[in-house]
Formats: sequence, C-alpha cells, structure tokens
Amino acid sequence: MSDLLSRLHSFSQSYSIKYSGKENLQPTLDRLVQQQSFKVILSELIEQPVFSKDFGQQFASLGAVEGIAPSRLLRGSLNLALGHFLTLFAQLVESLSGGSRGTDSARHVAGEGALDIGQWRALADGVLEDDDIKDIKLITYLTSIVSDAATVSYYSGLRERLVIDNPHAIYPTSGYRESDGSVVSTSDNLTSEAVMSFSTFATIRTVDDSLNCGNNVLRDIYKPLGRCVCLIDENVETIYGREISTYFEHHNISLEKLVYRAMEIDKGIDTVESMLGDFKRCGVSRNEPILIIGGGVLSDTGGLASALYGRNTPYVMLSTSIVTGIDAGPSPRTCCDGFGYKNLLGAYHPPVVSITDRFFFKSLSEGWLRHGIAEIIKMAVVKNLTLFEQLESANAALISTRFGTKDCNDNDAIQTQSQAILGGALKSYIEAEYDNLYETHQCRPHAYGHTWSPGFEIEAGLLHGHAVAIGMGLGAYLSHQAGWITENELFRILKLMSDFGLSLWHDILEDQNVMEASHAKIIEKRGGNLVAPLPRGGIGSCGYLNDLSAVDLCAAIPLYKSMCATFPRDGRGVEPLCSDVGLESPSTVAAVS
Repeated sequence: MSDLLSRLHSFSQSYSIKYSGKENLQPTLDRLVQQQSFKVILSELIEQPVFSKDFGQQFASLGAVEGIAPSRLLRGSLNLALGHFLTLFAQLVESLSGGSRGTDSARHVAGEGALDIGQWRALADGVLEDDDIKDIKLITYLTSIVSDAATVSYYSGLRERLVIDNPHAIYPTSGYRESDGSVVSTSDNLTSEAVMSFSTFATIRTVDDSLNCGNNVLRDIYKPLGRCVCLIDENVETIYGREISTYFEHHNISLEKLVYRAMEIDKGIDTVESMLGDFKRCGVSRNEPILIIGGGVLSDTGGLASALYGRNTPYVMLSTSIVTGIDAGPSPRTCCDGFGYKNLLGAYHPPVVSITDRFFFKSLSEGWLRHGIAEIIKMAVVKNLTLFEQLESANAALISTRFGTKDCNDNDAIQTQSQAILGGALKSYIEAEYDNLYETHQCRPHAYGHTWSPGFEIEAGLLHGHAVAIGMGLGAYLSHQAGWITENELFRILKLMSDFGLSLWHDILEDQNVMEASHAKIIEKRGGNLVAPLPRGGIGSCGYLNDLSAVDLCAAIPLYKSMCATFPRDGRGVEPLCSDVGLESPSTVAAVS
C-alpha cells in the first residue's frame, strides 16, 4: 500500500501531461500509456487488496480518506471507459494532494512539489467532452488503438493473465463488490461443503448544497456514465425539481427522472414492481448506479427495486430528510410492506454512495425535524457520548435554524455544531450497521428504542421518531432499574428528548394487551431473544437486556409514567402524531398494520 502511494506521487510529479486542448488529446494519451511508470502504477492499482481493512486505514492515516473509493474502483481500471478512468485517477491524485479538505499528512505525501491536480482534471474533462473517445474502454485503447506494438503486446498479455488470476479486475459485474468461496468434497464428490463470502464497499458523506452546480460530487459519479437514471420523491420534485434538472443540464448529463409518490401507504410490492418496469424501460445496467432522491419510503422501496433488478444493481442515495440522512439512507435494509405486515419483504442492499445534505432540511417543518432528531439521539445514547454532549449544547437551535440552513449566519456556532452532529451520528450508525450487514446476530445498538415501539407505533398513530423516543425513554428507565445507568444519566437522557419536544409518554403504554403483544412479537423477530439494546455503563455505551418478562415490563410502566409526569407536558411530545404533520394516520391503513 505504501508503495502505491509513493509511486503515485513520483509518477504524478515526474510526468507532465502537457495537455493543451482537443487537438492534442490523442498524442497526450499515447504518451501517457506508453510510460513505463504508467504501467507500474496501473499494475499497483489493479493488484491492491482493496477490500482489506489495512487498505482503508493507510489512506486514513494520511488524511486521504476521499481517495479510498476511487482507488477501489480503479482496481477495475482496464474495464473502465477512458473518461471514467481518468476522472477517478484525478480524484485519487486530489486526495493525496490534500484536495479541498485534505490534511497536513496528505500534503506531506505530496511533498513540497505538490502534485499537479489541474492537469489530471483537465485531461479527464477533455476526454469526457470528446464523444469519439470517452466511452472507449481503457483495455481496448491499450490493445487496439495505441500505435506502439510493445504496449499492445504487454496489455494483451496482462488481460489474459487477469482472466485467470484476478477476474474482478478485468471483467467485473460491478466495481463496488467482489465475492469468494471455497469448496471441500468427499472422495466420490457426492457430498460437498461450501463457504461463500461477499464484500462490498460504500461511501457515506455529509455534503452541503449538493445541487449547487459548482459541487462536483454527483457530477463525478454520473458524468463518466453519460446519464443518470433518477428515482425521485414526488414532493421533492415539486420543491427541488428545477434545481435537480438545472444541475444535470449544467454538467451536460442526460437525466431520466422517474417520479414516485412516496407516502407510507405506497410502500407495497406494487410500487417496487413499477420501479422495476421503469428500470427495464430505461435499460439500466448493473454497473450503473441509480440515483434515489427522497426520504425513507423511497429509500426502502427504491433500494429494494435496485436489489432485485439484475439481482444486484448499485444505487446512490441522496437523502432529503433527517431520518433518511442518518438512518434509512445508508441502511443496507431495503424493504416494502407485504401480506399485512410492515417491512416484511426486503433485501440487504446498501447504497454504494450515501449523501446527507442538510440544505434539504430548510424546507422541512419543525415536526419533521423533531421526529428525525430522535434517530440521532438514539446513536448518541448507546454509542457516542461526544455526540450526546453536542446535542445538549446545540439543543433547540437545531430545529429553529433547520440545522444551520435558515435564520442564521455563516459564522454562527450552529453551523459547525450541525455538521459535527450529522457526521457523528452517521459514523456511529454505520459502525454499528455495517459491522452486522446481514443482521446475522442481534447485538445491534442502533435498535435502541425499536424494541417495543414497533408494537404500538401504528396503533397509536405516532410519528416514527416519537414512537422511538418513547421506546428509548422506557428503555432508559429499565436500564436504571437494572442498575446499568445512574439516576442522573437517566434524567439527562429524558431531558434531552423532552427539550427537543419529543415524546417520553403516550397512553398506549397503558394498554396491557398491546404491550404484551409487542413484547412477544419482538422476541419472535429476534430469534427467540429479547436482546433489547439499552445504555449500560454510562451514556455512550450499550448493553443488552434479555431476561425481562412481559409481566415485569408492564409492572414498570406505571413507575415510568410517574417519572415522565415530572417533565414538561407530562412527558408528551410536540406534534407527536402523523396527523399533526399532515400525514394520514397509519392506524387507518389496515394493509400495513
């Protein structure tokens, strides 16, 4: 890995592209690929163990995290179109040169004679604007177009070797994934045992103003592909449709919009089937990430459609709500409702890129913001004490300023607080979620607040965030009862949620039948165990309560109610119901009850 970084630096410094315009494009490319140093660096990119833990950690140690994704995709360099290859290479060079957000460590790698970022971007953009060459695969260029016979012979031989030694590098279905396996058999081959493994990678980013034409995040993904097939929430299209179209028009990227209503009632298999039909009509390829712009319902249904189409089609998630941005968006759990049950049908299929842009929050009502903040509190209580303290500090200003996007100045503290809170919530969430991608065990800290709430959320007509907050409050009380957290820590948890106007209490908790049924259903869902994640050993740490009967749960509820009564509004939330924010009450939608 260190060899790759040093060779990249040496190559980028020693080789001058001297690209001066379209008329100089072909000679520039020919000189580039015939360089011995180019052959060496390309070989390094192809042979890197891109899915190993050390690979990412070494980039991180240099402050060049933004170079990890392009490096991983460049393993398939030979299979990439020239425009795509050069765009990724330019991104890699930028990350090692410090880029726009690089650190002193990254600049140290670049040395005093910093890498010439501009020359690589200029060449990539020149190729992308040349219709005659931009879509030619690198391996085709190296074996069929380059005039130098020795270069053609070398790469022809490399192609044949990789078919045997590293097929992911020459003929990948999607550069984001790889698989492996092993088989042992009896001597007569009548019985075999197999182990299969699957690796994927994802980029999770908080990005400000992603639809600003000067922001290249989406442009760099879709410009090399020449188009973008985009699933978009009907409400988002109404508010941001013109901005979305303008962005892609500005970058000369063909945009195919597939607009869907995305209410909870639309979360059925018929919606997924309709999306699949649209993908077929558009001719979506398995190496072409679909763009999904919207909230939780669209991320669930669109993600599931992507998983089903071609059995594994990548997608990019641009989240427009808080719940989606820090939870449902990067989540690998795609789903839809079925046979009268919520989220019964699904697949584990995380987005290859997940983007959380707080600038979308400025159009959200306070009720939607409050409901989304519950998912951030969830991660703070069981995983991240620093995040919890940041939430205490920012408090209601997060809501009034829409995470620093409204009625505040650029230098106000809420700006940096908002970014830190979103970043901390995302990191905590994906650490928990991606370490257990296929939910093969139930020690899941991010399920805090979700143990009993699924059993009463719909019947009570609660917004998801308020139902989760009630579940968190009750869970924190049970944790205190078990001696896992102090009274002061319990108070801080309840106060934080109350200060944001979230619910600590709803009378549905007093319905013994509902609570007993909720308790039984979650044990069934979790493979015969309760395994309720709760704060343990202090705020920011997690433990799992397994030995709790339905009788003990119901006995604790009156005591919890008495504690809730000491908080404003007797622990009741502000606009806690779906109907309070203009949604149909889920309790009236029998199909998903």
